[in-house]
Amino acid sequence: MPEEYYELLLKLAKKAACKDEVPVSAILVKNNKVLAKAYNTRISHHSVCDHAEMLVIKKASRKLHDWRLEDCDVYVTLKPCNMCEAALKQARIKNVYYILDKLPFKKEYNQTNIKQTYVREQQEEYLHYFQAFFQKKRDKMK
Repeated sequence: MPEEYYELLLKLAKKAACKDEVPVSAILVKNNKVLAKAYNTRISHHSVCDHAEMLVIKKASRKLHDWRLEDCDVYVTLKPCNMCEAALKQARIKNVYYILDKLPFKKEYNQTNIKQTYVREQQEEYLHYFQAFFQKKRDKMK
């Protein structure tokens, strides 16, 4: 990791800690230029989604007027959680570099069960609606 990126990440993490946030920070880079920077604001904003990675994706997307960040790299202080990893992939980030892996003593609190409903009529109706939505988009592009 370039030293300048490390120094910026550390500065942002310290800023988060001063605000009693978990000291995780991220920067988004395109063509060796920092386009967005952020740190966790989950506690102060009362938002589960306000992780540093999510915030840099949001800021860069606004700046570039596109949610596709294909030629961008993200540098982050801590290995992204599952939510952030999924968002980074969805944003089509090229590379993600992190300083520290997950801590071995970190406890997992998530007990959420995610289950598919098996009401066939609902599935078929929604599938039809979903496919029609994308067909309409494709038709507009012709």
